[in-house]
Amino acid sequence: MALFVFESIAQYHKELNNGSTTCLSVVEFYLQQIEQQKHLNAYVEVFAEEARAKATQLDLQLEQQRNLKKESSDKTSGPELLPLFGVVVGIKDVLCYEGHTVSAASRMLNNFKAPYSATSIQRLLDAGAIIIGRLNCDEFAMGSSNENSAYGPTLNALDNSRVPGGSSGGSAVAVQAGLCMVSLGSDTGGSVRQPADFTGVIGLKPSYGRVSRYGLIAYASSFDQVGIFARNIPDAALLLEVIAGQDAFDSTCSSLPVPAYSKELFQPDAALFSRMEAPAMESVQHSKTYKFAYFRDAVEHPSLDPEIKTALLAKFDELKAAGHQVTALEFPLLEYIVPTYYILTTAEASSNLSRFDGVRYGHRSAEPVEDLADFYAHNRSEGFGKEVKRRILLGSFVLSAGYYDAYFTKAQQVRRRLFDQTQLIFKDFDAILAPTAPTPAFKFGEKSDDPIAMYLGDIYTVFANLTGLPAIALPIFWHSNGMPFSLQVMTNRFEELSLLRVSASLV
Repeated sequence: MALFVFESIAQYHKELNNGSTTCLSVVEFYLQQIEQQKHLNAYVEVFAEEARAKATQLDLQLEQQRNLKKESSDKTSGPELLPLFGVVVGIKDVLCYEGHTVSAASRMLNNFKAPYSATSIQRLLDAGAIIIGRLNCDEFAMGSSNENSAYGPTLNALDNSRVPGGSSGGSAVAVQAGLCMVSLGSDTGGSVRQPADFTGVIGLKPSYGRVSRYGLIAYASSFDQVGIFARNIPDAALLLEVIAGQDAFDSTCSSLPVPAYSKELFQPDAALFSRMEAPAMESVQHSKTYKFAYFRDAVEHPSLDPEIKTALLAKFDELKAAGHQVTALEFPLLEYIVPTYYILTTAEASSNLSRFDGVRYGHRSAEPVEDLADFYAHNRSEGFGKEVKRRILLGSFVLSAGYYDAYFTKAQQVRRRLFDQTQLIFKDFDAILAPTAPTPAFKFGEKSDDPIAMYLGDIYTVFANLTGLPAIALPIFWHSNGMPFSLQVMTNRFEELSLLRVSASLV
């Protein structure tokens, strides 16, 4: 059997149907890759035997389906497979998978086993996916470099001296280095898009409420969203189609119907679609013109690397030459985005992480204590890392009686203004274009001693989380230092189909 090389889920399913590969051989291939590149520290745990068992079961099912087809009069090309049949997936260590350890890369949850599966994980399993392991991340998803993990940092596969981004660094590197086909991460302020930018893969953050948060360990509940890493747009569309949709376990999850993203991606018109072959459909989609907007202050911001600015402006000119409208907008609220984000998310983190106290679960100190306050202080001081402690303290400060109105209430008002301004933009434009990060992947330790510089690195990604927009990082550029960087695209809330279609025309 030929060595498996993954290009897309569609290609993989075609090979399964024609018998040129098997789920088990593919799982063995990825297990071998994970072992060979374990120095990257992308995985904190590999479910090797479980993945082999699931692959063997799926291969048996496929063989039984083939035999039934042979005995019937059905002469179609092959058995109909579940959407993610045999697809090898890695999951970020903040998503609950029943019976498996989930630690949020923290000592606080060391050896804690999930009593249930997150809705997104269960939907993967129901669609036939094989979950091969849990992936490294910044502790409790707090970080932009994957340097805050209790398991140690994940390395960027393109340059091991550089960070992979965060907090979903392990999820990004797993796809980048070919250690799984696709992966799930979480995005609170750019934690899918920024590592996708740093590693050169596609990173998709759906609209807030498009994917259930049930079973996702909370950082900031009004910002968190399960996100997707993939190598191509059709795979990202298919994965979103599987995990999206209403969930009775999450009251913030939207009840809006989920489009068949994978089928409608190149389907501008249903009647036309029925008469066209795939290449022709793609040419129609690529010929559509769009009305793009970008924030002038974002592209001219002093923090933006000059090469990134030049590449973006050249891309905008290229789009104009192709017949698209690209308009620079003034957006005076840009300077308020990062402080607003950190005031609100640290406040929510302070509240969400109060449950980790070593009583019902979480790290319990062995140190002798005098009273309950001392007990809590020891448990939390030992269990949480430096960055998590910093954000809890910041959040507790902005929620305190003397500062609540001055900080938290004011930040909520700014968030509302951002949303209102965004809705006005989408009355006239199809999508907003932006950088994803101000620089390519930086060196380990470069920003560790300067948290403000690290936080300001989120200037381009937190906007989508504050406003609930879907956003995607498209890896279409290369820096002179040899590292990739991406174009970020945003559309209006719950317009993921438009976002995917626009993205397909840009890559």
